[in-house]
Amino acid sequence: MAELKTKQTNESAESFINAFADTEQKRKDSFELLKLMEDASGYKPKMWGSSIIGFGSYHYKSEKSRQEGDWPLVGFSPRKAAISLYVYSGAASQENLLTQLGKFKMGKACIYIKTLSDIHKETLIKLIKSTIEFLQSKYGNS
Repeated sequence: MAELKTKQTNESAESFINAFADTEQKRKDSFELLKLMEDASGYKPKMWGSSIIGFGSYHYKSEKSRQEGDWPLVGFSPRKAAISLYVYSGAASQENLLTQLGKFKMGKACIYIKTLSDIHKETLIKLIKSTIEFLQSKYGNS
């Protein structure tokens, strides 16, 4: 079984944003997301691998394979094409929230936004809280 490459590091989330966000708007949105996710989750930001800022963590075991590991409860990354939001768990209650979120594209494991102004922040906060609640009820608190 391959070991997960994305692990929590001691790097600074703020330094990462300043170095990695490729536009002033993405940097501004990233610092706003940093505060919003910290406030909504109750967890301090931690770097996961070289490009994901995560909040909290949980230990999972895959039901389909022997893979297991630690992963942030929620997080984001200011990638070049879009900001990736890791705030969706697939919980039934979240489908309605997605219809209220605003302008985004959905990936397999994340939501892509161009700018933070494209989405409704109160709905994002609800997504963050429902994801944390779902993951902690499924995997326990870490």
